[in-house]
Amino acid sequence: MADSNEMTINLVVLGRTQTGKSAAGNSLLGSSDFASHCSPRSVTTCCSLGHSCRISGIIRRKGHEFTLRVRVLDTPSYPHSVLSKEQVRDTVRSALAHHFGEEGLHLALLVLRADLPLCPDECDHTIQFIQELLGPTWKDFTAVLLTHADKAEEAGFSEEAYLHSAPSTLLSLLSSVQHKYIFLDNQRTIIKEERAIVLRKLLTFIRQNNYKVLRLKHSKELK
Repeated sequence: MADSNEMTINLVVLGRTQTGKSAAGNSLLGSSDFASHCSPRSVTTCCSLGHSCRISGIIRRKGHEFTLRVRVLDTPSYPHSVLSKEQVRDTVRSALAHHFGEEGLHLALLVLRADLPLCPDECDHTIQFIQELLGPTWKDFTAVLLTHADKAEEAGFSEEAYLHSAPSTLLSLLSSVQHKYIFLDNQRTIIKEERAIVLRKLLTFIRQNNYKVLRLKHSKELK
C-alpha cells in the first residue's frame, strides 16, 4: 500500500492456451499491456507484470474512499505448445516470488472458457498444477474467471441457466473455491462501468478471505 488511502491488489492469471488469460488481464488493467490474439500455438511464453493507473470510486474501507491499483501477472499456459509443465511451473513460481514475494498474492484467477466444456481429466490436471504452484491453501486464493461469456449469452444462457446446465466437473471446482467466480465478455472491449463491477467482485472475494495474502518463495529458497 503506497499510502494510507491507497490499496494495491496483486493478481495472477492462470489457464490453458487460448482461454483468454492475456485479454482478461488487459480488461482488469484497463490497458493493452499483454499481447492477445488468435494463434495455433501458445502466445505467451514468459511472465509479464502489468500495472493499472489509480482507480477511484471502487473501494471504501472504514468510511473512507481508497484509491485502487491493480497489478496483474500474465503467465504462460499449461499445457504449453513449447514449454514443459516443469518449465511453466518454475517460470510462474519464480515470477510470483519476484513480483509478489514480499507483498503477497491476493488472488489467482483460473481462466476457463464458458463456451467450452471442462472435462474431468483437464480439471484434474489444472487443479494439480495450481496445487503444485500455490500449495495446500490454493482454494482460499483462487477464483474462476469464465471468459467468452458472450458466447454463452448468444446461445441463450443467462448466468443462472448456464450454471444450472453446467457439468458436475465445473460445479465441483466452483464449490471447492467457495463459489468465487466471475463471467467476462471477451467480444467487446470492457467499458469502465463493467470493469468496476468485476473489480468490486474481486475485492469482495479478497475481503471474504480477510485480506490475507499468499507469499511464495523462490524455488532455490525452498531447497
